[in-house]
Amino acid sequence: MVGAVCPRRIAIAVALVAVLIMPACGGQSASPSTTVSRASTAPHRRAARRPRHHPPAHRTGLAPRSALLPVSHASSTVVQPQPDAGSCHATGSGKFSQPDPSCSPGALNPAVTQATIGQTICVSGYSKSVRPPESITNKEKLASMAAYGDSGSPSEFEYDHLVSLELGGAPNDPRNLWPEPGASPNPKDSIENALHRLVCSGQMPLGQAQKIIATGWIAYFKSHNFDSPP
Repeated sequence: MVGAVCPRRIAIAVALVAVLIMPACGGQSASPSTTVSRASTAPHRRAARRPRHHPPAHRTGLAPRSALLPVSHASSTVVQPQPDAGSCHATGSGKFSQPDPSCSPGALNPAVTQATIGQTICVSGYSKSVRPPESITNKEKLASMAAYGDSGSPSEFEYDHLVSLELGGAPNDPRNLWPEPGASPNPKDSIENALHRLVCSGQMPLGQAQKIIATGWIAYFKSHNFDSPP
């Protein structure tokens, strides 16, 4: 038929028009190089969203529990075995005696931490509430005196908590108890009370106070000019 347009030519013309129009709409489809560039920057964006590192406890002002002292789970209702007779040797003399660190290095109550002092040691009556009964400690005291080679009357010794109860010491662990010569009050008692006040007023971390009383209370006593009781 004259004047009729061939369908094949129409299809070719439409295809050519489409090819010419697509570049004019550029910017909506990314070139291969653009795709690679965006992919290469994705890890950097993900890295930037990682959570910030939290500083360790000592940088936040929260002192950790003393790393030098073991934590105890010894029962306060059972007589605890003591070191063998004659196996422990105290140092110093009189009111400034110190226990054998291989027998009595000190031990801590797991319930007392820096986070719990407001519910434990800084509450009035705490020490009394955790102190073992004399029916337990009297027997332990005699065995502890034998371990340290102490003779004489038990009344001449105080069965002392090296880390005091008011500083979070273990109530009935042989590592935290020993026959301290002399009666109470004594120089160590005044240090215990002073450290307790500092801890509960927020002026000293608990771990620092525990370390002082376990390993350096005599030096602390002398450097801070405490008066020795008669």
